[in-house]
Formats: sequence, C-alpha cells, structure tokens
Amino acid sequence: MSRLAWRDLATEAISGIGSRPARTALTIAGVVMGIGTLVTTLGVSATAGNQIAGRFDAATATEVTVHVPRPGDPAAPPPVRWTAPDDVARLNGVTAVAAYSRTEEGKDLPVRANAVKDPTRILDRLLPVIGSTPTLLDAARADVTAGRFFDSGHVTRRDRVAVLGAEAATQLGLTRVDNQPAVLVDGEPYTVIGVLGQVRRADQQVLSSAVILPWTSADDGLHLGGITTVAITTALGGAQLIAAQAPVALAPNDPAGLQVEAPPDPASLRTGVAQDVSGLLLVLGLVSLIVGALGIANVTLVTVMERTAEIGLRRALGARRRHIAAQFLLESTVIGLLGGIVGASTGVLAVVAISVARQWTPIVDGALAAASPLVGAVVGLLAGLYPALRAARMQPVDALRGPG
Repeated sequence: MSRLAWRDLATEAISGIGSRPARTALTIAGVVMGIGTLVTTLGVSATAGNQIAGRFDAATATEVTVHVPRPGDPAAPPPVRWTAPDDVARLNGVTAVAAYSRTEEGKDLPVRANAVKDPTRILDRLLPVIGSTPTLLDAARADVTAGRFFDSGHVTRRDRVAVLGAEAATQLGLTRVDNQPAVLVDGEPYTVIGVLGQVRRADQQVLSSAVILPWTSADDGLHLGGITTVAITTALGGAQLIAAQAPVALAPNDPAGLQVEAPPDPASLRTGVAQDVSGLLLVLGLVSLIVGALGIANVTLVTVMERTAEIGLRRALGARRRHIAAQFLLESTVIGLLGGIVGASTGVLAVVAISVARQWTPIVDGALAAASPLVGAVVGLLAGLYPALRAARMQPVDALRGPG
C-alpha cells in the first residue's frame, strides 16, 4: 500500500513553495494585504473611537434642553412657573439656565423697523418672537455685537425693550442701536437695545432670527404665555444627572409631562462610533482578503499546470490521489499561514504608527492579531481546494504527456 509520511509531505510542500520564490512572495503579499487591512482597520477604528471621549465637544456634552408643552386650556395655569428656573439654577452642576416662551411655529408675528408707508419696500417681516429671562445669553452661549442685553431691571419694570438676533437685524435693516431704533411687533412698539452676535449653542439657533423681549413685557403686550423652553448648561459630566433632576425642579407635580433633551453619554457614543467605523471598513478588509484568496487559487492552479509531468510521474510510481491533493493543499495552506503572520505583524505596526502620528493611545485586539495566522491558513486551504482536486484527478498517462 502506498503511503506518504507527514515529514515527506512537508518536505515536498516546502520544496514546491521554495522552487519559485518570487511567485510565492507575490502570492503571500496578497494575503498580507488582506490580513493587514483587517487588523489595521479594526485597530484604527477602535483607537479612533477611544478618542471620542477625549475629543468629545465639551460644549455639546453640557447642554440640556427642557421643552414645556402648552396647556390645552388657555385659562389653565402654566405647567412651569417663571420662577422655576431659579430652582434649577440651585442644582449642583448647573452653570447657567434660562427660560423663554416663543410664538408657535408657523404663527410668527409681523415685525417692522418703522411705520413709514413705502409701497416699494416690504416693511413687515414674519419673525419668531421670544419672551425670555435675562440669563439667556449665558445659557445659549451667545454674545452681543451691538448694544446690550436686557437685565433683571428691565424684566421687573416691564420695559418695552427688544434685542434682535443677527439675522432678524439684517432683515429689518438695523445695524446700529445708538440712535435708539424701534421695532413694531404686531403693532406694539419696542426699543431695540442690542443685536446678538453668534449663537454657539446648536439647538438655540432660532435666536438668530428672532426678536427677543423681556418675558414680562412680551406677556403684557403680545400674550406669549408661559414658558415653552428651558435651556440649561452644566458642568462637564453633569448633563445626565441634571437631565433627570431638572423636570422635578421645574414641575414637581408633573415632571413626566416635560420633554428633556440631553447629550448622549460619551462612553456609549464612543462605542457606537467605533462599531460603525469598524462595520464600514471591515468590508474593505474582507474584499482585500478575498482578492488574496483568489491570488492563491490562481497561482496554485498555474503551479499544477506547470507540474503536470511531475504529478504524472509520482502517480506512476504509486502516489495516490489523496497524496497529490494533500501536497498542494499543504502548499496553499503554508502560503496563507505565512501571509497571516506577516499581515498581522504589518497591521499591528500600522496601528501603532498611525496612533503615534496622531498622538493617540493605540488599541489592538490581541485575539484578532493572534487569530490572523489561523485565518490566513484557512483562507489558503480553501483557496487551494480546487487546484488540489484538479491535480488529484489527473490520470498518470495523461499527466506524463504534459499540458497540451
């Protein structure tokens, strides 16, 4: 009975691989690209995701917004009193809080900068109107480019003063306030004392196009009603706690009736980003790995065709089909194994190099790096199946005649 010892099988496979070093190196390079891309992709995505916590926008991470529903019955008391934001300001971790009421969306009020009748110019602009507490600048992270913002004295005296958002001022043609311009809001006159600059809080951009009044005078002249929005800024790390406590402080009798928007937890956001990036880039790594497998299959098949006479001679001397198949399978498996080892090493070095260049802390999945040679071997084994089976099916007489 014909037998082939494992030592002889290994010797034949290594001899076949080493007989064409240039071709073998190019074939291994395909697997190196696939495995290296996988390790690099997953390592870089995990490393980048870990930086989300450190580079997370501190401003966004400290913004909490509470939306207050309007009561169904206009005669019913408002869900949140105008003094309630003071209770929120006393919570540990709150750095600024402001409350305001605004016109309903789609029901903005006509605003004009003067009462001159000019048929060639559109004077009335439909703009959002907001009645606010004097702390709105701090809570919205905004500044004033002209004039000033109203204070608690304006609120207490119910002064008819207004601050325009930058877009609103542009639409109304007001660029200066030293001459005490006035605007008519739904026919009610208000003296403009300031113009807002940049509003850095993303969820409060409505202020840029709005007319902002003290909440007392807005309620007197325009009947804007109770609070519709409470904007809160917190110390870094306190947003989640304040988001849970603010509704109780604002509406102790019905905190569940308020809608709270809080930033996502940085840790969960980091995990989600890493998973999303890994999922997208993993496809690239798999495609590279498939290309490497096709390269192994193609080179092994070419090798089988070139060694037809050798296969026929070995079959004539008593080699069995399984011996021929085992030799070529071992060759392709060794090529895949070498590609996996080099690819894993290349991927780890790439992750470290990228992390050093970006001044990140590198994160490499040790299990993935350790399993990469095995993955390469499996890819090589699967890629060599068809060429090995084709070599094993050759008849000795046909094989000895050579290809052709």
